[in-house]
Amino acid sequence: MIEGNCHCGSVRWQFQGIPESATACNCTACRRYGALWAYDHEGEGIQVSGPATAYVRGQSLGFHFCPQCGCVAYWRSLEPGADGRRRIAVNLRLATDPQAIAHLPIDHFDGLDQWEDLPRDGRCIRDLWF
Repeated sequence: MIEGNCHCGSVRWQFQGIPESATACNCTACRRYGALWAYDHEGEGIQVSGPATAYVRGQSLGFHFCPQCGCVAYWRSLEPGADGRRRIAVNLRLATDPQAIAHLPIDHFDGLDQWEDLPRDGRCIRDLWF
């Protein structure tokens, strides 16, 4: 399990297991946040807790941040998918043990222009943090 929290510790998340990768998105919101996302479904592989405030972008996502320290902790889809489950992603940059995720490869997603996955470039989280 990977755990993370905002800077002041009020907003927390847990990711069951170890994600296969971290996603860097270049959409207008994610590139400003500088987040690295790990995805699953709310209440299944990801648990969140604490008093978060949401910035709702468009009609599909709410970016949740700590109202005290301002860290973006996770995003959650506003509506469940066709399977009834709600997508959620946690910001791996808030992991309490960076070494536990340092080896994860970074996937790139073009959320700005093409709305598609881009090829991996061989970098992993440790290349950005250390």
